[in-house]
Amino acid sequence: MKIRWILCALMVVFAAAAYAQEHQHGDHHAKEELGEVHFPVSCNEEAKTDFERAVALLHDFWYSEAEKAFTKVAADDPSCAMAYWGIAMSNFHPVWAPPNAAEMERGKTAYMKAASMATNTDREKGYIGAIAAFYKDLDTLDHKTRAKAYAAEMAKVHQQNPDDMEAAIFYALALLGTVDASDKTYAVQKEAAAILTPLVSKAPDHPGIAHYIIHSFDYPSLAELALPAARAYAKIAPASPHALHMPSHIFTRLGLWEESIQSNLAAAAKAKAHVQETLPGAGAFEQLHAMDYLEYAYLQLGKEDKAREVMQEAAKIEKLELNNFSAAYALAAIPARYAIERHQWKEAAALQVSPAWFPWDKFPYAEAITHFAVGIGATHIKDLATAKKAAERLGVIQTDLANQDKYWATQVEIQRQSVVAWLAFAQGKKEAAISMMRAAAEMEDGTEKHPVTPGPIVPAHELLGEMLLESGKTEQAAAEFKQSLAAAPNRRNALMHTANVK
Repeated sequence: MKIRWILCALMVVFAAAAYAQEHQHGDHHAKEELGEVHFPVSCNEEAKTDFERAVALLHDFWYSEAEKAFTKVAADDPSCAMAYWGIAMSNFHPVWAPPNAAEMERGKTAYMKAASMATNTDREKGYIGAIAAFYKDLDTLDHKTRAKAYAAEMAKVHQQNPDDMEAAIFYALALLGTVDASDKTYAVQKEAAAILTPLVSKAPDHPGIAHYIIHSFDYPSLAELALPAARAYAKIAPASPHALHMPSHIFTRLGLWEESIQSNLAAAAKAKAHVQETLPGAGAFEQLHAMDYLEYAYLQLGKEDKAREVMQEAAKIEKLELNNFSAAYALAAIPARYAIERHQWKEAAALQVSPAWFPWDKFPYAEAITHFAVGIGATHIKDLATAKKAAERLGVIQTDLANQDKYWATQVEIQRQSVVAWLAFAQGKKEAAISMMRAAAEMEDGTEKHPVTPGPIVPAHELLGEMLLESGKTEQAAAEFKQSLAAAPNRRNALMHTANVK
């Protein structure tokens, strides 16, 4: 009852906000539509306007543009310490992957500059102190520990400035940056949402509120609660590629494939157009990120021609404006999805880690996607040598990740176990294979998908269901497909299998 009440309340507030946006002032955000942010700072008047635009970019996760905007603020007012806070924040990106070495260095330099400057308010000192907590002790503390330290300091800023909406919003985001993927109570996410939800009526045009509500509820059992925010966010900040894409997280969770397609077509086009202006001839990582979600949605509707076009377009990209984790994931996932979802096992077994120009060594968990697809494909065509080689490579990647990134090490282990299970199945060891595949499914149950992906290349419960189906265990297979659909509604293959076993 409480969940339904929250959903209804959010629908009313966001609907009212959308009506106001359309009818109150026709020239609203005529220059650039990034949402409305009000963030008082003790900088000169010219810098204040640019500062709020930069914060809007920050809330839209347009980090490269936010860093440029904060750098301009610093040029407009060299005494503005908060400009350097903004640069440090632009290199943090809490719910994404940890900063790379270059980002970490820029962020550290910026926070140290901010900390060395005089500020006129205790509030600003609090913001600067909070980001300092993330960049300190880089040599002795891991990313998650420093993210928690930042969140603890932002809690203080929020408590000491109860009327500062930005403090509340940034604190909610900080909490989301500390989420444990194995916590199925979603306690931290619910805490963040509880901070954000009352702010919707106070600032319906704020980009961060809608954005972070989506992240708070981006889970199968909670996704419906974010539907009003998902349908509002793209209207709040239509100039941002990420704002256009982000609603598709919820559309994907709920199996609303047509809405996901429209969201990601708009996001990919916006990202591509922006990069063509700033770096002609390059592709955009936001473009690729949207294309992975687009590929997934097309395949769930059986639109294979459209899915092939997406894959071909991705393959034509020869350089990117930024070689980051979301680009790596999409480059590997798109061709893997195209082969695996269509059960084209020979195509899957022939996949190679590509493109060759991409620095795959920096993103081993993305490279693992290709080996997983190769392994699953090879087992189905009885190419056992290729399957064994894929499983071995997944084992190496998992071992290397074990001491670096527990989350991705677990995801690769799920992939490795799945390939090993299907390898055993191909060798006629059916009961052992089913047991191993069930273990992989249980491992997947204990974690969550990363925001970088619309979902696994194929859910482990779906793989288990197919194995059981091939073994003639139709009732057990039906149960696995049902469980897979509970976490990933309207998946095409699971639906078709379910219909066939009734």
